[in-house]
Amino acid sequence: MIIKAQGIEKSFGTLKVLKGVDFEVREKEVVAIMGASGAGKSTLLQILGTLLTPDAGTLEIAGTDVLSLEGKKLAAFRNRRIGFVFQAHHLLPEFTAEENVMIPALIGGTPEKDARKRALELLDAVGLSGRAGHKPSELSGGEQQRVAIARALMNSPAILFADEPSGNLDSKTKEEIHSLLLRMRDLYGQTVIVVTHDSSLARMCDRTEVLVDGEFKADKIPADKTPSQTAPSQTPQTEE
Repeated sequence: MIIKAQGIEKSFGTLKVLKGVDFEVREKEVVAIMGASGAGKSTLLQILGTLLTPDAGTLEIAGTDVLSLEGKKLAAFRNRRIGFVFQAHHLLPEFTAEENVMIPALIGGTPEKDARKRALELLDAVGLSGRAGHKPSELSGGEQQRVAIARALMNSPAILFADEPSGNLDSKTKEEIHSLLLRMRDLYGQTVIVVTHDSSLARMCDRTEVLVDGEFKADKIPADKTPSQTAPSQTPQTEE
């Protein structure tokens, strides 16, 4: 298991948001987490992504006890092993698409020449090779989210966490982003955990877990397929 969480609890004041959650994910699996607003989905995602510390429980990611890491060690682990895609793109407006994608690599100490080469490769993979020099204000919402996905993949993380990645997009662009997330898994081999209200995205995933009042319920939404065991594609197809 690339993620193994046991007994995760989290409260905010007197409100107990997570009530002893157990959650395991296999390598290269795409898992959707669904549930009503306030069920604890984003809180769980932030804990799994090491952005938030639980009140109780254990969490191993790729064999590392991440709750034992602090400060620079935790930040370095997160930078190397984890990628994030949020509903808001969080692109820096003063930088181009290429420069935004490069940022995680530069933070991690990658030479600028190598970071630039990798950024251009990723922008090509997400269908934006012709938009590398454009700033976020010159890109559509869907294009900005593609840049955010490329940025999340910059350091070849083991796990990609996505929190409502298509929440602000129109239906056609949503479908494109959903397909893109799964294609990136097939191309680069990431494990993907996605929080979503979108049942169509959940059905595309390998497995769906449903949070109800801070706990996973037994009956789950069936996925359309089982985890891919095929070799990653060598030639990604870009979308218009």
